[in-house]
Amino acid sequence: MDIVTGRSKIATKYGIVAASQPLAARAGVQVLERGGNAVDAAIAANAVMGLVEPHMNGIGGDLFAIVYEAANDRLHGLNSGGWAPERLTPALLESLGVVVMPSSGIHTVTVPGAVAGWDALRTRFGTLPFEDLLAPAIFYAEDGFPVSDVIADTWGGLSDKLNGDANAAATYLPNGRAPRAGEVFRNPALARSLRLIAREGSSAYYSGRIGDAILETSAKLGGAMGAADLREFRPEWVEPISTTYRGWTVYELPPNTQGIAALLMLNLMEPFPLGEYGFQSAEALHVMIEAKKLAYADMLRYVGDPRFGTTSAAAMLDKAHAGTRARAIDPAHAAADVEPSVFDGLTNSAGGDTIYLSAIDKDGNIVSLIQSIYEGFGSGIVPSGAGFALHNRGALFTLEKGHPNVLAPRKRPLHTIIPGFMQKGSVRIGFGIMGGFNQAQAHAQFVANVADYGLDIQQALEAGRFTKGTFTGCDVCVETLVAESVRSQLAALGHEVIAVPPRTGTFGYGQAVMSDGSGVHFGASEPRHDGAAIPEAPAVFTGRAR
Repeated sequence: MDIVTGRSKIATKYGIVAASQPLAARAGVQVLERGGNAVDAAIAANAVMGLVEPHMNGIGGDLFAIVYEAANDRLHGLNSGGWAPERLTPALLESLGVVVMPSSGIHTVTVPGAVAGWDALRTRFGTLPFEDLLAPAIFYAEDGFPVSDVIADTWGGLSDKLNGDANAAATYLPNGRAPRAGEVFRNPALARSLRLIAREGSSAYYSGRIGDAILETSAKLGGAMGAADLREFRPEWVEPISTTYRGWTVYELPPNTQGIAALLMLNLMEPFPLGEYGFQSAEALHVMIEAKKLAYADMLRYVGDPRFGTTSAAAMLDKAHAGTRARAIDPAHAAADVEPSVFDGLTNSAGGDTIYLSAIDKDGNIVSLIQSIYEGFGSGIVPSGAGFALHNRGALFTLEKGHPNVLAPRKRPLHTIIPGFMQKGSVRIGFGIMGGFNQAQAHAQFVANVADYGLDIQQALEAGRFTKGTFTGCDVCVETLVAESVRSQLAALGHEVIAVPPRTGTFGYGQAVMSDGSGVHFGASEPRHDGAAIPEAPAVFTGRAR
C-alpha cells in the first residue's frame, strides 16, 4: 500500500537501537559496538533517556520489558513496577481526610522499579558491567548535552510544577527557568547517583545512599515509605500473554498492566473485515474506536495486581467471549457509554510521560522496553542531591472498596506502560507507543496497520492515529493525517471528533525494530518526536587510529 512517510525504515545486517532522543539511541549503539547485546544496549539507552528526557522517565520510575532470545526463539517478560509502601493504606489516607486517591504528592510515590529492572535484565541476559552500560549517561550528565526541540517544549510547560519543590527547581530549572532547545543542560547530581549504581549495583539504590535520600525526603513530606519497602522489592519475570490476529501472534505483558486491553481490542476487531473496509476508512476507524471503548471498559473493571486475586487473563481473552462482545459494536452508530465504565480515582489520560525504546542486535535478539515516571516530572518531588524525580504511579490506584485495583500495602497499581511484540512466520517485531491510556489503543492500531494493510514498521508508526483519552462519551481525537472526509463520516456516525494537527504528542511516540529471518534487521522511529533509529557500525577501524 502506498503511504507517504517522513522517513524510511532503517535496514542493516547489524544491530539497531530506536529511541525518542538520538543521543540515547546512539548510546545504545555504542554499547553494541563495544560487544554488548540488545539487553545491554537497551539499558544504556534507557539510562541516557532518564537524563535527556527527564520529565518522561528516569530512575525514579518503573520499567517493563519483553526480551526475545533469538537462539531459542523464546520470549521473556519483566514486570519491574514498584509496589505501594507497607504503611500506605486506605485507612491511613482516610485519617488524613483523603477519600479519593490523590493525583500528586508523596502518597502517590510507590517504590521505583527501574534500577531493579536494569539489574534483573543485566544479570539474566546482559554481557557487560554496569560501569560500561551507564558510562554514556554519566558522561552526558557531567559534560552536558543540548536539549532537543520537542523535549524542550514540554519541559518548559512544566516549570510551575517544578517550582513547587525546591530540589526539583534546583535540578531542572537552571538559572530559574527550563532549558530551551539547543541549550546545554547538565545534571551532576544524577551523574553521582549513576556512579553509585555503576560501582555498587542496584543495592546503592534500594539499600544504600540513594535509598537513604528517598526515605529522608519521604519522611520530611509525611510519606509512608520505609526502608524495608525499598530493600525487599524484587522485579517479577512473567509469561507474556498473547492473542492471534490475522495470522500474527501479538504479545503484551499480563496484568497489572493495561496490555490486555490491546489484545482485547484486537479480538473485538478481528470479526470485522478491516482490510476490505480500506486503510483509514470511516468504517475501519469506527470499529476500532468502538472496540477501544469495550476493551477498556473490561480492563478498567477487572485489571489489578494478580498477586491480590483478580480475574484471569485467559478468561478475558477467550475468543468466544470476544465474538459475543463484538456484537455490541453497532456499525451505524457510536456508543456513548458501555459497561462497565470508569471507576473512582482514575485520572483520564490520553497523553503521558513515558519513553519507549527498542533494540535489536546482530544476532536478532530484541528488547522491547518501556519506562516511565507517569505524569510530567512524576510527583514533582526530587530527593535531595539525587538528580531525579520520583514518580507518582500510585495515583492510578482507586480507593473503591472491593475493586481489583484498590490501594493495599505492597500492591502494584494498574499500570499504563506496556511494551509490545508480534510475530508471524520468521518475522519478529518489537514495538511500542507510549502515552498514558493511549498506549493499548495505539498498539492495536499499529498491529492493524501491519496485519490488515501490509504497512512496514515505519509506515505503521507514521500513519494517522486516533486516541480516546476518556472512558465514557463519544469524544475522540483524530489526527488530521486522517482525511477530512473520513473525519466527517465519523461525525455522522455520532463520534464527537476533535481534529488534532499532525505530529503532536497527543497520539504518543513510538519505535520499532524487526527481524525478517534473513539476517537483515530493520528499525523505525516516528517523526512526532525528536527520536531516531540508529544502526550499529561494523568494526572496520579496529586497530587503526581514529
